[in-house]
Amino acid sequence: MTPVNNRREFIIKLASVSGALAAGSALSACGGGDGVMVQFNYGVASGDPLTDRVILWTHAKYDGFATDVSLIYQVATDASFTNVVSTGTVTARESTGFTAKADATGLTAGSNYYFRFKSGSWVSPVGVTRTLPAVDVTSVKFAVFSCTLYSAGFFNAYDAAVRSGAQYAVHLGDYIYEYGSDPAKFGNGSAVALSRVTAPANEIVTLDDYRTRYAKYRSDPNLKALHAAMPWITVWDDHEFANNSWLDGAENHNSATQGPWAVRKANAAQVYNEWMPIRLPDAANLLKIYRRFDFGNIFTLHMVDTRIEGRAKQYDAYGDADGGITRYATALTSGTDATHLMMSTTQQAWLTNGMAASTATWQIMGNQDIMARMWFPATVLQANAVASANPTPANLLAVQTAISDYLTAKATPASYRTPTQLGLLNTSINPRLPYNLDSWDGYPIQRETILQTIRGQGKKLVTLSGDSHNAWFANLTTLAGVKVGVEFAGTSVTSPGFESAGLGGLASSLDGTAVAPGTYGTGLGLVDDLNYADTIRRGYLLMTATAASIKGEYVFVDTIASTTYTPTVGKTVTVSSATDLPVTYG
Repeated sequence: MTPVNNRREFIIKLASVSGALAAGSALSACGGGDGVMVQFNYGVASGDPLTDRVILWTHAKYDGFATDVSLIYQVATDASFTNVVSTGTVTARESTGFTAKADATGLTAGSNYYFRFKSGSWVSPVGVTRTLPAVDVTSVKFAVFSCTLYSAGFFNAYDAAVRSGAQYAVHLGDYIYEYGSDPAKFGNGSAVALSRVTAPANEIVTLDDYRTRYAKYRSDPNLKALHAAMPWITVWDDHEFANNSWLDGAENHNSATQGPWAVRKANAAQVYNEWMPIRLPDAANLLKIYRRFDFGNIFTLHMVDTRIEGRAKQYDAYGDADGGITRYATALTSGTDATHLMMSTTQQAWLTNGMAASTATWQIMGNQDIMARMWFPATVLQANAVASANPTPANLLAVQTAISDYLTAKATPASYRTPTQLGLLNTSINPRLPYNLDSWDGYPIQRETILQTIRGQGKKLVTLSGDSHNAWFANLTTLAGVKVGVEFAGTSVTSPGFESAGLGGLASSLDGTAVAPGTYGTGLGLVDDLNYADTIRRGYLLMTATAASIKGEYVFVDTIASTTYTPTVGKTVTVSSATDLPVTYG
């Protein structure tokens, strides 16, 4: 605890203790001690709901003093707090960056509550939270987010979700980004013009750096409003640490200038736990974040960690000229890929055993990275590699030609295909290769093992995925092409997607609508398992789950460059719980 250096700080401490003991009595009504304001600058939040409890969060600090703040939390059934059903004390400590969390217990399943924090007469904003539903629930609606880069634009998707009717929020990672404010860094091009310059100015490495960055993000009014409107269930991805992280390092970490990776990783995990309304499964291990939630008999949500807990170094993280494809192919043919893991075998067993034990209709995996096979024909990838290295008009045209030739071959009836077209569709001649070895495509054997296990269990699998900054809906298939489940991958809240690289128009070629306009799920696109794609717009996913179906609405905002925006539903995808998970599009 900070030493008491003067009478003013002594009075502050005395008032805090009085407030904690008196729980609202006359002693705590002195306004935090000698009139010194208690600031709740970052609002309130709730998260990790269970049927009888929920985590409550706030940040509290005396104006001008680095002194611990004692707080009372209250949970009530009404906004005026006349019927308080759970209360207790908690402290916003300097050692936790003045954040405070409480596990409010004694609540009723499937119920809405109001909550707040108090220190003397100083009162936080009021938040609304909700417990997990009882077993007999008939429908659950929740919003899904990922990739929220402060400097890239306004968090309009968060604002839209407040009025969406969602009962819960799920965030799949990249809640913050680690880059500094240099205009040349990723996503910073418009930051000055939009008054969205991040802080601190340097790339974040230390404990104070990470705390300052979270404070900057949590100062955003739309983010504060959504945190106050519903409980969140979150998991980290790489940018909460550093770009393209794995167990023992990251693409965007230099030990020579930024110190040991283990220290930076520990700093990032500590501050994530401080600022997020999360209940860790092991309080002694801040790096263990995977956990699950039962939403009645409708679905079990398994929040996994495919980034920090057990991931092996990516095949494309060695600086090879071919982007790691040779390493990937060699590992597959030699069998060494079996030890190239996205998550530890301990977490893998936790995941599949948990699915086996669940009696819910749906098994939903909250997952950072794209799990579906995003395999492109080699002819297209090769043409693109040449054009990327030397973007002459001729090379760029060659990419379009390679795409057109392949799509035409796919759309041509088998009996009418030319020898050249047959060659394009022959995977021995024109193999399908992953474009992103940082996703599950870079860890194919573990993915296959998980999918085969779930298939053997007869479970109905849905993955929710982030990271790619684009919107996708795809089949989850084994290496033999057997459908095991489906994947809803949401676009980013603000982070640039394919459109930032001039590839915004690629979606129709990817999902086959270039060949069959307005028709989805044909398999006529560049990626066999991809049924729908949007590679231009920012937004979020609005999911509605029942025992009969899971519906995903891809909600897009028309701009992130202004706080005046219009949300629209770009595509609605409904998956039936019937055998083979049939899909309809609207």
